[in-house]
Amino acid sequence: MYELKTKETDNSVLEFIEKVESPKKREDAYKLLDLFTETTGYEAKMWGPSIIGFGSYHYKYDSGHEGDAPLVGFSPRKAKISLYFATGDTKRQELLMNFGKHTTGKACVYINKVADINVDILKKLIIQSVEFLKTSYPQR
Repeated sequence: MYELKTKETDNSVLEFIEKVESPKKREDAYKLLDLFTETTGYEAKMWGPSIIGFGSYHYKYDSGHEGDAPLVGFSPRKAKISLYFATGDTKRQELLMNFGKHTTGKACVYINKVADINVDILKKLIIQSVEFLKTSYPQR
């Protein structure tokens, strides 16, 4: 049976941020921590060794694969900061058009620094993702 690597842990979010090598990335991580906490109303939790997540939802795919994941989150990685939002909503693409300097992967949005993005759009992306996932995966 497949075991999820990214599970909620009891590790300290603040200790994790303090270990970020780059002072500028550490500063951005604290800015994002405040923004995500304020926007979601959820307490930050560590998911796996390096993702700071907010809220959670339980998903179950048609394949039978299921698990828990944060509603939104971020990770201050060495190369770029990864932002985690829901991927299934078409509003995400519209919002990203005015987001600022970023790249996208399959599930992540990558930024170099908070100064490169429109923080108001970031808040809208967070809210949109939380609402989309809560609607798509209602709690039992």
